[in-house]
Amino acid sequence: MPAPSRLRTVLSESVGGLPRQFWWLWAATLVNRLGGFVVTYLALYLTVGRGYPASYAGLVAGLFGAGSAIASLLGGVLADRLGRRPTLMAAQLSTAVSTAALGFADGPVAIAVVAFLVGLASNAARPAISAIIADLVPAPDRVRAYSLNYWAINIGFGVSAAVAGLIAAHGYLPLFLLDALTTLICAVMVFVRIPETRPERSAAAVREEPRTGLGTVFRDGRFMALVGVNLLLALVAQQGSTTLAIDMGEAGISTSGYGLVIGLNGLLIVVLQLPMGRLMEGRNRTALLVVSALLTGWGFGLTALAGSSAAFFAVTVAVWTIGEIMAAPTMMGLVAELSPAGARGRYQGVHSLSWSLASFLGPLAGGYLLQHAGSAVVWLACGVCGTVAAGAFLLVGRRAAADAGGGARVAGADAADGEVAAAPGGGVAVPS
Repeated sequence: MPAPSRLRTVLSESVGGLPRQFWWLWAATLVNRLGGFVVTYLALYLTVGRGYPASYAGLVAGLFGAGSAIASLLGGVLADRLGRRPTLMAAQLSTAVSTAALGFADGPVAIAVVAFLVGLASNAARPAISAIIADLVPAPDRVRAYSLNYWAINIGFGVSAAVAGLIAAHGYLPLFLLDALTTLICAVMVFVRIPETRPERSAAAVREEPRTGLGTVFRDGRFMALVGVNLLLALVAQQGSTTLAIDMGEAGISTSGYGLVIGLNGLLIVVLQLPMGRLMEGRNRTALLVVSALLTGWGFGLTALAGSSAAFFAVTVAVWTIGEIMAAPTMMGLVAELSPAGARGRYQGVHSLSWSLASFLGPLAGGYLLQHAGSAVVWLACGVCGTVAAGAFLLVGRRAAADAGGGARVAGADAADGEVAAAPGGGVAVPS
């Protein structure tokens, strides 16, 4: 087959067949992330721009994460009760206002309070977006849809990280204002183009279905085990936007240098997400998660050897980015499969909670270890966490197969078609 025809076939298989509303959501996500400057540069803004110590930068990032943790659960509940669209719009408008306010906040207390509010507003959108994708996209295409959405996030991230480094060299306030503007544009796009997607259920169906509250989600043992392992990996991943920035700054690497290095993460995802997504199709899901955990953990672990070499920092970013490419759509597709239609917001919210808790705990732990134990301890701890997470994924996968017994192969086949097999004890069998 000629190369142009082969390329058209690959593109058609990668992006074809998805609903138009999904692509509007994809475009809104891209616009929002093109201006996603503040979280990436918050640590540098506080330490280099404002002169605060690394421990304070970790505290502020932790408060941002605390707001995000609350918003994960609140956003999930609101997405199920009020609807995906109003929850998403309210979150985006609140984020735009609070982000602009953070740029003008002065004094350690004011900055900390507004950073908490930014975290609270911004993360309330995440469960709604994930639920919209699950509502719109048929089950066999969901992993591909989540992969494409993740692709959009990282196209925006790669561009914004590189551009923001150049802007920050002349002042940080424009970063906050541009971030607020792109978030506002995203809210307008949602208002104009994204319909409400929450599944309609008859009154009889509502009466007959068991009530699914947050307590039900937290009692889903196998799902919560996956959330716990994801939390461990998320703690590692959070070091990329907080501790890594501080460590590179202390090594004498400029803000623009950090922007180019961390921007490699987004660039690699843009280049590799689609071809790697095709390579991962049909692969054993447990194996993908195990390998991704090891690459993530020890990609960060290699940072202990980087010294003051921006090139070596870039190599480490490349390693953990491969792990990220493998893990993100795999986990999101799995969460969507395990979520009942009437509780997708809640399940996505609890999954998002693992990232939010990590954004609270990760900067605190990373900043403390960096200041009191040194960078080598931070990065070696990341390698250990990745190894533990890999072992946990392996155990969860084996336990799912053992619980399903002779029906494990059937469960895996059903899950590939979007069904979730019941496991003994009322749980769910995690397809491999």
